[in-house]
Amino acid sequence: MKKTGIIVFVFLTSLSIYAQDISGKWNGILKIQGTSLRLVFNISKPDSTYNATMDSPHQGAYGLPVTSISYSNATLVIELAYAGIKFQGTLNNVQAFVGTFTQAGQSFPLILNKGEVEKENRVRPQEPTEPYPYYSEEVEFENVKADIDLAATLTLPTKQGKFPAVILISGSGPQNRDEELFGHKPFLVLADFLTRNGVAVLRFDDRGIGKSTGDFNKATTYDFAQDVEYAIEYLQNRQEINKDKIGLIGHSEGGIIASMIASENKNIDFIVLMAGPALRGDKLLLLQKYKMEMQRGIDKQLIDFNQQIFAGAYAIILNERLNSVLISDSLSKYFTSKYGQALPENQKLALVKQLSSPWMIDFIRLDPADCLSKINCPVLALNGSKDIQVPAEENLARFNEILNNSNADIKELPNLNHLFQECESGAASEYATIEQTISPTALQTILNWINKQVNESE
Repeated sequence: MKKTGIIVFVFLTSLSIYAQDISGKWNGILKIQGTSLRLVFNISKPDSTYNATMDSPHQGAYGLPVTSISYSNATLVIELAYAGIKFQGTLNNVQAFVGTFTQAGQSFPLILNKGEVEKENRVRPQEPTEPYPYYSEEVEFENVKADIDLAATLTLPTKQGKFPAVILISGSGPQNRDEELFGHKPFLVLADFLTRNGVAVLRFDDRGIGKSTGDFNKATTYDFAQDVEYAIEYLQNRQEINKDKIGLIGHSEGGIIASMIASENKNIDFIVLMAGPALRGDKLLLLQKYKMEMQRGIDKQLIDFNQQIFAGAYAIILNERLNSVLISDSLSKYFTSKYGQALPENQKLALVKQLSSPWMIDFIRLDPADCLSKINCPVLALNGSKDIQVPAEENLARFNEILNNSNADIKELPNLNHLFQECESGAASEYATIEQTISPTALQTILNWINKQVNESE
């Protein structure tokens, strides 16, 4: 897992390069485990110093603030400290920065070229195009407690009527309202399918992402849940919505959020959990790590060693007497004691920063069982059989243990991955290469189940 990146230093032939203004867009392709991710650094120089933001278009993340940027002697160093990201590269004689992208202790070669890049022509046959055969409206609602505005799209089967409705809740990481990642827009496809079949859908940009205000990087799962509470309140005030038939559909971390809300909010009529975790955060991360490393063919002895190391790290985080500062200090000492000089200081700092972030601490400590056992409304829990991010066998077994609900349907869908695509292996490296965005089987399963809940409650 820990690879030391090699920075490619290029000897420059022109001293004029050193004084060059590097303002503008710099694009690069990051290759990770067979997947290509486009990164864009938007660099400006409003005065004597440089500012920058980073985009990851394939993941639907735009305008991520750079915490530090320096350019000296043809060397560019960019950091997003809150995400454990660093790029360091040297400008060569063909005006490209050649260097290394590092995140959470892993390093990858990256070349940045200036200017716009040609838009990739990806085949996404399920992605709808306008004009839509339904009503679509750009809307906004406010999280009053956090003083932020959430930008959203509300789709209705027709402009007039009273419709059952669902709110879509995205997975972890910065997501726009389409949950755009790896060149796919799963929530756009899901919203389109449901709305064409009589269900109103509200989907929104995460706080601090897209057109929504707020700071994504300071938010935890509990903060995102609060945003959804205000989305529910917004729908209840729309005359086109049947207030007795409002449900939640959460994907991945969004499934945890849907469960948290449904355990307390009596205005929720049903929830759909798409690869929503049932395991406590530390157990899920260890299982996910094990499955991924096994799939990559890593030596079993090393896998077991990694499991032991990270189980110890998570045990530190699970100690609720420790705050983030004490956790950070304890983790630093822990990794030094376990790895010694084998783990470079910069990689150790990046790893500690990632594990001691408020979001990660809450996620590791959060046990979905605490809220799942309190849910009384109907629940549909779905997993793809080839999901290795939230592995189906272990996750669905846990749902069966926890859910004390006669209205719970727990299903494993064959040959689907974490995004509910029909796949070969389930590896993340396949996500972008698969043309399908969501399996028609998954879409129809969700629709049939929602219709059943809606019709039975009439």
